Amino acid sequence: MSRLLEVEALEVSFGAASAVRGASLALDRGETLCLVGESGCGKSVTALAVMGLLARNASRGAARLSFDGQDLRGLDERGMSRLRGNRMAMIFQEPMTSLNPAYTVGSQMAEVMLRHRGGTRAAAMARAEDLLGRVRITSPAMRLGQYPHQLSGGLRQRVMIAMALMCDPELLIADEPTTALDVTVQAQILRLLLDLQKDLGLAMLLITHDLGVVARVAHRVAVMYAGEVVETAAAADLFARPTHPYTRGLLACVPVPGKVARGAALGSIAGVVPRLGPGFSGCGFRDRCGEATAACGGTIARASAGEGHDYLCRLPPGWRAGAGAAP
Repeated sequence: MSRLLEVEALEVSFGAASAVRGASLALDRGETLCLVGESGCGKSVTALAVMGLLARNASRGAARLSFDGQDLRGLDERGMSRLRGNRMAMIFQEPMTSLNPAYTVGSQMAEVMLRHRGGTRAAAMARAEDLLGRVRITSPAMRLGQYPHQLSGGLRQRVMIAMALMCDPELLIADEPTTALDVTVQAQILRLLLDLQKDLGLAMLLITHDLGVVARVAHRVAVMYAGEVVETAAAADLFARPTHPYTRGLLACVPVPGKVARGAALGSIAGVVPRLGPGFSGCGFRDRCGEATAACGGTIARASAGEGHDYLCRLPPGWRAGAGAAP
């Protein structure tokens, strides 16, 4: 597979507050990369930075930010708008508010194709109807004339997926696409995304909190904490050999049938996320980590736990709590 998206040392700040600190990730064509971490760790901001959709008061910098070999750092708004919705598309987090309530579903979908590909409105509406059928919406021709308030949350999310696919994008960013949906609809949406990715050869960056989802759909996983990507690995490798203390903590919070006794207390990570204000340096997890020392307040080098598996911690790979004094 060839490399499609490369992000290296991404920095995003809002005034004096840092939201993303030196985050790096890469995505190959046809691959699913899951970006995981707790709320506020910078996942959505990272996606918005890639798409050029940050708020006006945000500043963005990166050592490398490229899409299919094209440097995104120097593109102006006109250049980015030629990519957004065309070769790069995003499904936003909240399906109930992502569509414009003043326009019909068909008008909003057709606008994407007319903006990027031109052609006639009739052709754009035919494409929209076809895609609504592909995302398994019944009576797609009728739905084109409906307004968002006439659709359920699950239907709105399917419309958002269909809209993102109007121009056959190469990269699809899905920001928690099952938020606010019931469990049955969540499973349907995830199955739909996987089927579409297989059929269309999409590269997908999937942002989620749900490690169960990650285990089912990811080729590779990037774990994010306090604005940093603290561990990256193939999905099977990450679940088998979590190396960063935060990744271990996350997995320890997931109840495992047959291992966690009924009624037993669920796992948790003590402490709170640090404030990433001016002058903050070192490991962002050090105040919540039982293995932290004074050295964790300095620069932490990225280490390798095997091919394609790297992490941001001074602890050596294979080290476990209780195995002796940390170095």
